[in-house]
Amino acid sequence: MSSHTKSFKLPFWAQIIAGLVLGVLLGWLARSQDLSWLVTTLEKVGDTFIGLLKLAVAPLVFFAILVSITNLRKVNNAARLASRTLLWFMATSLIAVSIGLVIGLLTNPGAGTGLTPKDGGKPEDTGSWIDFLTGIVPTDVITPFTELNVLQIVFMAAVAGIAALQLGERAQPILALSESVLELLQKALWWVIRLAPLGTVGLIGNAIATYGWDLIGKYATFTADIYVGCLIVLFGVYPTLLATVAKVNPFQFFKGAWPAIQLAFVSRSSVGTMPLTQKVTERLGVPKEYASFAVPFGATTKMDGCAAIYPAIAAIFVAQIFDIQLGVGDYLLIAFVSVVGSAATAGLTGATVMLTLTLSTLGLPMEGVGLLLAIDPILDMIRTATNVAGQALIPVLVSARENLLDREAYATADGSSLDGPREARPEQVPAAA
Repeated sequence: MSSHTKSFKLPFWAQIIAGLVLGVLLGWLARSQDLSWLVTTLEKVGDTFIGLLKLAVAPLVFFAILVSITNLRKVNNAARLASRTLLWFMATSLIAVSIGLVIGLLTNPGAGTGLTPKDGGKPEDTGSWIDFLTGIVPTDVITPFTELNVLQIVFMAAVAGIAALQLGERAQPILALSESVLELLQKALWWVIRLAPLGTVGLIGNAIATYGWDLIGKYATFTADIYVGCLIVLFGVYPTLLATVAKVNPFQFFKGAWPAIQLAFVSRSSVGTMPLTQKVTERLGVPKEYASFAVPFGATTKMDGCAAIYPAIAAIFVAQIFDIQLGVGDYLLIAFVSVVGSAATAGLTGATVMLTLTLSTLGLPMEGVGLLLAIDPILDMIRTATNVAGQALIPVLVSARENLLDREAYATADGSSLDGPREARPEQVPAAA
């Protein structure tokens, strides 16, 4: 009887799709019928879901980075794996920002919008290279957690992880405690992730009820540019790399990683999606020891959507609104900022810090950020989905190149199996070389 019941259970990805459809319908109903109570309900449901995700972000990032660094000691050629991972992060970011620049130059997203510089406004928080560099080091150990400064949390975790490696056996009790705490946090966050279909209803429904389609109309070209750019990277660049570099079936990658990509689209948080991203990455045949390093590292630094495609097109958009001509040197600066400064986004919802960092580097008016804040939630969905897909892709590429990828596990990975227990079966995750 239990097996008969299970056969009717909707897989996780189908639950997300159902929540998406229901959210669109309820959002349209709330807006068309002016049902304020329904708008409020959708908003509360969505905010509660995001709040639960953010609740675990600070400790999750700290312990995930600390444990991931120390886990590299279990893998042969750890330094080689880490350097290859970073190089692929940078290479794919360069490809993504190049695509963003080409799209922006071809479509002129700031032309014909009817927007003027007066429509903009300076953001409360801005980013500059000085702020970025000085902001990495915290002034105390408490504030980064209370203010959710992910970049500073990553810094402290990295220092703690490297120190633990230097201490060796003497740090073992702390490492054991850290691994237990991380498991506890991931288990608790997994319960939150299981609420994603309900959260989807609230988040998508509130977006439709609040913004409708009018806002997209004013930013039609810009919105289309971001979505087209992200989709080219998602379904053009990534499959090409999988087929040529990893020599695996790209369709199978999306089949296995789709639940994480969907959750990223809805939640707009790479860090909040991190436990699911790591799970699908391991199910795709990446060794657990390496995945536990690459995925947390990627969740805080690997941002092809937020830190490459978006700031490239947004910078062109802002320059056109303010009637400022950009030259070849400016485009090279955009590429440089995207490749080097992506850690500034730090896996949280929105990419305002990265945008302000790009605008300040180019000397463009910060008021341009205000022009894009209204449309940002709609854009952030596809940006974060692209981010998370890249965070799962790079470990697969590196594992395949280093002959660590379990190709049998990759070939049989199925997103719907995520409905089962969190722990992967031993035969699905190859031991470290």
